[in-house]
Amino acid sequence: MTVVEAVKEAVGLGDHGLTEATREEMSAARVPLPYRDSCAHLLIPLNKCRYDNYFMPWTCMDERHSYEKCQYDEFKLRVKKMDEIRAEKGGARSN
Repeated sequence: MTVVEAVKEAVGLGDHGLTEATREEMSAARVPLPYRDSCAHLLIPLNKCRYDNYFMPWTCMDERHSYEKCQYDEFKLRVKKMDEIRAEKGGARSN
């Protein structure tokens, strides 16, 4: 288990039954480091579709929607986890 996976598991963002892309797949697909998260398995085919269709905005809508939904679900999980942590502290903020 890598450090990133350990941190994700510690804050409740571990594996949710999704198939994640491996480091080798992300590297081969040239996914930028900031985008190598739990939704990268959807970004790889989206970027390939975009490249194959010359980045036309009306193409690859299904892939884009799937990727954006994954990002939104991850955001909701982070907010939920932060609310739980904040509730444990009695509403005190960390900053």
